[in-house]
Amino acid sequence: MDWLTGSNTQIDIILNNLSGKPEAETKADDNSGNKVKLPIFLDGETISGAVNINLKNNKKLEHAGIKIEFVGDIQLYFDKNSTHEFVSVVKQLARPGELTRSTTFKFEFPNAEKPFETYSGQNVRLRYLLRVTIVRKYKISPTKEYPILVHALHYFPEKVPQTLKMEVGIEDALHIEFEFNKQKYHLKDVIVGKIYFILVRLKLRVMELQLLKKETTGQGTTRAEEEETIVKYELMDGSPVKGETIPIRLFLIALGLTPTFRDVAKKFSVTYYINLVLIDEDDRRYFKQQEITLYRKTDKAFSHLTTFSADGVGDSNSQRRTPVSNGAVFISSAVPSNSHHTQCCVDNSQFVCHNIMTSQAVVAREEGEESLTSERP
Repeated sequence: MDWLTGSNTQIDIILNNLSGKPEAETKADDNSGNKVKLPIFLDGETISGAVNINLKNNKKLEHAGIKIEFVGDIQLYFDKNSTHEFVSVVKQLARPGELTRSTTFKFEFPNAEKPFETYSGQNVRLRYLLRVTIVRKYKISPTKEYPILVHALHYFPEKVPQTLKMEVGIEDALHIEFEFNKQKYHLKDVIVGKIYFILVRLKLRVMELQLLKKETTGQGTTRAEEEETIVKYELMDGSPVKGETIPIRLFLIALGLTPTFRDVAKKFSVTYYINLVLIDEDDRRYFKQQEITLYRKTDKAFSHLTTFSADGVGDSNSQRRTPVSNGAVFISSAVPSNSHHTQCCVDNSQFVCHNIMTSQAVVAREEGEESLTSERP
């Protein structure tokens, strides 16, 4: 059956200038759950290399043309028959004819357009790949795919950091103020903040700080939203007192997060939130949620390339992992001896920040839960 399937042909794609090129891990396309390392490219960067076609046993191969494609597509997992291609460039390597021996074809996609960053989520995948096809009439056309990673770098001018402040409270019972050092964070940044207890008449038992990821896909009746808790820390164990301050310092270098994506090709969005959870002695839960902006900052490996200045990250125009030891989150508090607070160091965290869009309390309507009011300072 080799004459029908073309299994007597081996296709290899070899890229130029990979020595010293940055690489990153991503999920393999075979749904095995395995991780593979792939080279990283930027928007406008040229992709070039060679295609080796090896004929086994020196058999001839008739074909109706040989082509290579550079493809960028988005696939929604719940609708695999609807793949949206936003980039598709085709180059002919050979005209129809016959291969009588193993052959090498060179190719180049100069200044290749890559408008979005590679992403693999729970319900959606955005990918880039090179695909070689040996077209054969009335027979199976042998193909070979070579995936690549694309990172979108952004640069935010160094201005005076704009402090983010939030206030939440319950009238005559609780008044808490949160302060973070800035509004946008890159993936290797540190979140520095403080929590002030201005009024405490509610008997609190636990305070938690969570990082949430929300992935929104589709539109209308096909719209789906998945929420994932990336990481969770217990800031306090015991009831605080008026005037108490809890400092927060989060090193965000090992969580493996992506930048914020906004309405990418009108197919999906990814946003991140800092969520504060308060639990009182009656197990009632109170929430305060704040959206943040995460972005990927240029690093030394790409210092020779131009970065983009942007007010938004990953818009339509432009897993939780086990913590590892190259980052740490320190949460500490200096409190009176009658309060039972924890001091902990938890390894983890890569985190990026997205523009603070809203400052609103999340109203919990489940049984045994009460809402918090929110005020803008």
